Amino acid sequence: MDKIKFGTDGWRGVIAEDFTFANVRRVAAAIASYIREESEPNRGLVVGFDMRFLSAGFAQAVAEVIAAAGIPVWLANAGTPTPAVSYAVVERKTAGAVMITASHNPYRWNGLKFKAPYGGSAEPAIIRRIETHLHRLDRARSKPRKPRPAVVERVDLTTPYLERLKKLVSLDQIRASGQRFVIDPMYGAGSGCIARLFNELRIPYREIHSEHNPLFPGLNPEPIEPHVEGLRRAVMEGKFDGGFATDGDADRIGAMDRTGEFIDSHKIFCILLKHMVEDLGLRGEVVKTFSTTQMIDKMARKYQLPVHLTPIGFKYICELMLTHDILIGGEESGGIGIKGHLPERDGILNSLLLAEVMAQKKMTLGELVEDLSREFGPHFYARVDLQVQLAKAQQLVKQVALGKFKRIAGLKVTTVQDLDGAKMLFGDSAWLLVRASGTENLLRLYSEAPSREQVKILLEEMTRIAKSV
Repeated sequence: MDKIKFGTDGWRGVIAEDFTFANVRRVAAAIASYIREESEPNRGLVVGFDMRFLSAGFAQAVAEVIAAAGIPVWLANAGTPTPAVSYAVVERKTAGAVMITASHNPYRWNGLKFKAPYGGSAEPAIIRRIETHLHRLDRARSKPRKPRPAVVERVDLTTPYLERLKKLVSLDQIRASGQRFVIDPMYGAGSGCIARLFNELRIPYREIHSEHNPLFPGLNPEPIEPHVEGLRRAVMEGKFDGGFATDGDADRIGAMDRTGEFIDSHKIFCILLKHMVEDLGLRGEVVKTFSTTQMIDKMARKYQLPVHLTPIGFKYICELMLTHDILIGGEESGGIGIKGHLPERDGILNSLLLAEVMAQKKMTLGELVEDLSREFGPHFYARVDLQVQLAKAQQLVKQVALGKFKRIAGLKVTTVQDLDGAKMLFGDSAWLLVRASGTENLLRLYSEAPSREQVKILLEEMTRIAKSV
């Protein structure tokens, strides 16, 4: 049998190669076994899916396997954002949820996420238990006794979620501002969601890439450059005030200023942190992953908020949101969770919150970023993914962690951290992170510095070093 291994956010595979109906049913059976033996099966499970090729069919297969194990299932009646599925877990008080999605991966991929009863990413301990059940079932010579099958009920998971968002964001304030927006769901599960809310309140907008097209023509459904070029053109050609993009399952965000300047997740994190503290008067702790901007640390010092640093992966942020009074938590890849909602990232909510900040401040996204830069200094960021043999990638990370490099591109290394990969810090505003994939021949380089040119030079220098290992 194919070996199935859960990664930082579920299990993903290439459709028809390892992500097959047979393998999906194996994982569904393991989840059902875990729920029956270690959770509360009578609470049932939610099953959702995105807009990818065969996602609806895979979700149907999952629902059938879980219901056959005697666990009631609420199956989405259409493609649904991941945060809407997570909200359904909390609203319905279920034992969890299964979401069929490969998030921001290219069109050939699909995947499966398991959401825990608290409506967020399953903790590593839960995933390990599901994997244990999977291995046990794979080894079993006889199939377990089947309980009485439960019911699969088709339900609308999107409408209750959108009603929830209305309570978290001042849509009236957005309407009163007169600002106009472009929405880019990137052919993903966020299609029509913000549009429904804007239509209700007659907020002017244009939605692009909203049709169902599982080939994602011309882009990967990840709200970063270069995949946001269509959003840039739509904003500038229509002279809109800003634009928002969400990934394939709508839990991540990217944004575009009216000038065509891309606003990355680091800046979005900072804008929302400032909004929550200064405008909404909220307090709490802040959590960020290892590859996220240093500006957050400077802001937290100003506001006297504790900061937690975690390995890369929103599941670590989720863990802290369950045990601490977290005001906001975010990661480099565009996932941001906020207090009072779910221990979950939510690209749709964060898009609306950005529009709320713009309306309240009467400022553009670019002006909001300039305001941050004036107070906390300029921060620019970029990432490079290199095809490097896994052993060589791991060797380079080890060399960095051991302090082999004293200077990079003329900058003195002041500190080395090895929480997840190895990060070289050059003072309090510039850093370079080197991180090897756990399974692929891939080396990821992340960098932040006070200028774009400095970021470029740092990444080019480390790319040259990596290729010479």
